[in-house]
Amino acid sequence: MDSQSHPSKTVKNMFKTEQGPLPAWKRVIDLTCCLIALPVLCVFTLLLTVYFKFAAKGPVFFKQERIGYKGGKFMCYKFRTMTVGADTASHRAYCDSLMGSRAPMVKLDSKGDSRVIPLGWILRATGLDELPQVINIFRKEMSVVGPRPCIEYEYEKYTQEERKRFNSIPGLTGLWQVSGKNRTTFDEMIALDIRYSEAPSCFEDIRIILMTVPCLVIQFADTRAARKSKARAVMPRRSITERPSPAKRRPQIVTS
Repeated sequence: MDSQSHPSKTVKNMFKTEQGPLPAWKRVIDLTCCLIALPVLCVFTLLLTVYFKFAAKGPVFFKQERIGYKGGKFMCYKFRTMTVGADTASHRAYCDSLMGSRAPMVKLDSKGDSRVIPLGWILRATGLDELPQVINIFRKEMSVVGPRPCIEYEYEKYTQEERKRFNSIPGLTGLWQVSGKNRTTFDEMIALDIRYSEAPSCFEDIRIILMTVPCLVIQFADTRAARKSKARAVMPRRSITERPSPAKRRPQIVTS
């Protein structure tokens, strides 16, 4: 949320609905999930407002232009997990490296991202930072299930074949997220997203939603393990020369 925006205007813009390509069954699922998530969103907004006031100065919400259905642009909402005005150069470079390799799509912050605020990694690893996107779901810019919306500089690097993933409205969770996510490659993500967009169904959406929470638990465990591993790797180790030498034995005096 922009600190300079008028509060009433911001709230009004947040809940302005946009028409999207949503079948009736998908909209019913979306609204049901929104009603369940709204109390959680309100509680976390209150808690994070207090936290940001004392520990991480700046706005509670972060909004960013994303690419969605058929390449259309919309403003995507999240809880802020990074410092205000964080540089995007490292993220761009990391995205480029993932798109050009067969490396698993591990989050940059699991390797130690200095842009992330204290405790921000927990929100990101558990997916709680995405909760404000119920606003986007209400506005029909997103759905609960669908390919993740990407940033414009990522979209520009996609081939025409890869852009087929945008034939479906973007979502909070999706087939990719419950099929390995951080353990899959960029090409595998594209293939899973296209597969979903070509044959969406009510039962598939319900299956993906039910699988999301266990997958988030695994993602949190993976992120925590990666952070611990990195912390151990940077801990200073004593060299052999620095280790204390064993105490010298005193010569034994033999008396007659």
